[in-house]
Amino acid sequence: MKKKTQIVGMALVAGALTLGTVSCKEKGCMDETAINYNEDADKDDGSCEYASDESEVKKSGEISSDETWTADKVYILEGRVFVSAGATLTIEPGTIIKGAEGTGNNASALIIAKGAKIDAQGTAAKPIIFTSVLDNIEIGQTSGNNLDEKDTGKWGGVIVLGAAPTSAENGDTETQIEGIPATETYGAFGGSDAADNSGVMTYISIRHGGALIGAGNEINGLTLGGVGNGTTINNIEVMSNLDDGIEFFGGTVNIDNAIVGFQGDDGIDIDMNYSGTVNNFFVIGGTDSDEGLEIDGPEGSTYTDGMFTLKNGTVITAVGAGSGSDLKSKAQGTLENVVFSGYATNAAKFRTSFSDAGNCTVKTDAFTHLTVDGKLVFTNVEVVGASNVDNAISVYTGTDGADACVTSVEEIAAETAANPSIVTTATVGGDASAFSWTWAAEKGKL
Repeated sequence: MKKKTQIVGMALVAGALTLGTVSCKEKGCMDETAINYNEDADKDDGSCEYASDESEVKKSGEISSDETWTADKVYILEGRVFVSAGATLTIEPGTIIKGAEGTGNNASALIIAKGAKIDAQGTAAKPIIFTSVLDNIEIGQTSGNNLDEKDTGKWGGVIVLGAAPTSAENGDTETQIEGIPATETYGAFGGSDAADNSGVMTYISIRHGGALIGAGNEINGLTLGGVGNGTTINNIEVMSNLDDGIEFFGGTVNIDNAIVGFQGDDGIDIDMNYSGTVNNFFVIGGTDSDEGLEIDGPEGSTYTDGMFTLKNGTVITAVGAGSGSDLKSKAQGTLENVVFSGYATNAAKFRTSFSDAGNCTVKTDAFTHLTVDGKLVFTNVEVVGASNVDNAISVYTGTDGADACVTSVEEIAAETAANPSIVTTATVGGDASAFSWTWAAEKGKL
């Protein structure tokens, strides 16, 4: 009996040891990347906690005091983000800003309101990049690899508004930028201060924007409304925007080194009698592009004397789509040392307009400014690839809302002194070396 008792005792001890082993097993977080990882756990209980991504900052609504965005973070624009009057937004070189998806009121955009300032001074090595949340670009990079020139309309764009002279409709000197409801005061622009200062923007790349904000209305890559010449803007790139690349609504600001490519509408668009200078520019037309340049004059009776200057520029298409330029509505200014390339027809198209009264009276327009009034000047304008002068430059007269008027096309005679010259190899144009820092150059599109 004693032996049996010993066996039973040993069994009880073994059982106790087994129970002790089971009771020592722990449940907990078994993911080594979690902040509460439990190395002793042998069963995950779903309690894992993770550190928030401190490298990503979401922004929405108003910025009412001075603020700095740093290059060690990615900033996500959720809807319209606006810097209000009196505040300055500083953006460090190399900072990446991504716009969230959305259309209409939910379209993302950065807006520098009238009276506010932006201080965004990138460098060639560290450009400041505005792009879409769909872009897989990461901190420290200058481009991602999942979006290309065909990816447009993925977010909104950048809007800068100032108090410089603007010729708006009905004699107004101030008006509301398109896409922002009239009830939102931060959308107002225009005034009387030609030297108004909205800050500094240098080495900025804006990509994949142009979200729809209304029927047939998209946000431009860079919108400049009433921006004064106290503002410094140079080395700007706008790529793959669904609407225009850069659009001026009045103002006097000057830009050195601007490149626009693969836009869905116009490359550079001038409205409301913009009277600054764009020096050294490239427009690269894509399959869906409309005009390389679209130029209007004053819309109202105020500030009608301003004259734009576009000089040292190359407007090119590799696909033959659209036209090189569309000059209309009293366009007045100078095209100097500009070359159009790849446009078989309509390198320079003049669109006349008729009286609103419907009596088919042709209004004073860009063509009369070119041939009669001297308000539109072509100096060293060349067309590469057009078969003849008549194909290079033409006048289109259309109904323009006056249904009784007959649409016709009139070709300008070859002997017209204002015609651009037809050349085999361009002798003028933009300097591509200024854009070695851009997405276009990195992706082999320049």
